Amino acid sequence: MDLHLDLTGAPGRSLRARLEHALREAIRSGRLPPDTRLPSTRSLCAELGVSRGVVVDAYAQLAAEGYLRTRRGGGTTVAATVARDRPLPASATPTPAVRHDMSPFRPALSGFPRTTWSSALTRVLRSVPDERLAYPDPAGTPELRATLAAYLGRVRGVRAEPEQIVVTNGLRQGIDLLWSTLAAGGARRVAAEDPGWRGIHETAGAAGLEVVALGVDEDGLIVEHLEHEDVDAVAVAPAHQYPTGAVLSPSRRTALLAWAQERDALIVEDDYDAEYRYDRQPIGSLQGLAPERVVYGGSASKTLAPAVRLGWLALPQRLVGPIAARQRLRGGMPTPLGQLALADLIERGELDRHLRRQRRRYHRQRDALLAALAAKLPEVTVHGAAAGLYVVLHLPEGLDERAVLAAARSRGIALEGLGARAPAIVVGYANLTDAAVEPAVAALAASIKQTAGELPSRRPPGRRQRAISESAFESSRTQ
Repeated sequence: MDLHLDLTGAPGRSLRARLEHALREAIRSGRLPPDTRLPSTRSLCAELGVSRGVVVDAYAQLAAEGYLRTRRGGGTTVAATVARDRPLPASATPTPAVRHDMSPFRPALSGFPRTTWSSALTRVLRSVPDERLAYPDPAGTPELRATLAAYLGRVRGVRAEPEQIVVTNGLRQGIDLLWSTLAAGGARRVAAEDPGWRGIHETAGAAGLEVVALGVDEDGLIVEHLEHEDVDAVAVAPAHQYPTGAVLSPSRRTALLAWAQERDALIVEDDYDAEYRYDRQPIGSLQGLAPERVVYGGSASKTLAPAVRLGWLALPQRLVGPIAARQRLRGGMPTPLGQLALADLIERGELDRHLRRQRRRYHRQRDALLAALAAKLPEVTVHGAAAGLYVVLHLPEGLDERAVLAAARSRGIALEGLGARAPAIVVGYANLTDAAVEPAVAALAASIKQTAGELPSRRPPGRRQRAISESAFESSRTQ
């Protein structure tokens, strides 16, 4: 191993004294943590340009002082008992361990096709020419752009030539590039769903854009509210709105496209999990109806895993050059090897096979979750389309959403709140195994019961309001 030791600034007359001091300080400061294996004496003397005897003597001295540990055949390592000058920083707010992963953002991480992905990478590494290992095209590899154009056209009805696809390091980075490009072109205000994915609001604000919040109901974005707002673009998730689970109705899809045409505005379509619909085929993309009015965004985060770090934008022709140029200036383009591997998966049909397996898995887990909720939490109502990786649970009146979330997290449950006027929580099922569903719902029921028990006493509920009672929970356990 390489080891940076500055002997010129160390005190002491002899090389041995300076080497001892430099090693001692590196250990005390924590730069060389316990159990770090040090270079052999031959390697270190060659690196520092000193005689081997200097290094041997320095190691022996520090071992005698207790800083180093030497073993025959095991080399020299930093002793585990050395006190540091600066203690390791302690976490101010330790996070409870997650026992029940009900996060709505995460796909089934255990379902990632490791063998298939590894085989694709191996094929790429064997066949890719040396010149393709240079700096990547900021718009993405030609192979993946062509493959995505065909694939998205087949499964989502997207109409885009390969030259209109820009590959990004995840969808969030793509949206960030889009907002900053629009701001540079003179845009000042954009609209976004409320409640909605916080990444839309955060990236727009970071780009200097004013964000106008538009309401959402059971038919998706309330498009008529756009008539009263002067905005340059609107971001929407029409196939499966996060977090409400609503699907944009046909009449509102038509109205939204008409608004964009009339106002010469842009629609940003977030198609984050449209591959997962369990009661019927998902609706096609908005982009396919108006390619020059809609920016289509997607990623591999829900289909494969967030760690793949691959997203894409299907852009109107006028935006391709500016966004690719901005990506080149910022850097952070996804690795070409990963792009070529994804293209290989798609072309061989492996991604289609993986998605069919995942749909069956998620459908089964969703049904198990709904059955457990009906048995253990009959007081909550389930909302949202039969799609995606989560359901929305509307809580009985009187409960505080934040208090329920806090009680759940104290029991090791990872989930999210709706953040709307009505108290509700967003419960994911992708990372719950069949055996884990009932214990997770039981823990969630206990969290809601705890929150209900902490409410101040009120007058008895009328017909329009049902309070959660001890007997209700006791009866739910016997069902």
